[in-house]
Amino acid sequence: MHRSRLSTILIDVPSPDVDAARAFWSRALGVEARPVPGEEQYTTLVGALPGLVTAVQEIHDDAPRFHVDIETDDVAAETARLTVLGAVEIAAWLECRTLRAPGGHLLCVIPLHSPEEEFAARATVWED
Repeated sequence: MHRSRLSTILIDVPSPDVDAARAFWSRALGVEARPVPGEEQYTTLVGALPGLVTAVQEIHDDAPRFHVDIETDDVAAETARLTVLGAVEIAAWLECRTLRAPGGHLLCVIPLHSPEEEFAARATVWED
């Protein structure tokens, strides 16, 4: 058994456009844009989507896109569950896995990062 939930919506922006994108999304959504200490590539859009982290992510390619993160208490089990559903694992970084879902969208499977109470309240339990 493991648990997972959609935790994060990321707006991936090529490096040359990231400052303008941070300002745009902050103003467009009426929220504060706050840099993430120690992770300069991320700027959180505080409170944009209650219950979800919403952030602008600076990327080093030229493919602007949106992607989601699914947080889990078992990265290997969640990755396996999603690949059975048709996703393809395309990369790994630290404990995170990047997958391409049917239709071509990117998603990342990441270790638990929310407070346990929030995660437990919002996560789905999967029988492995």
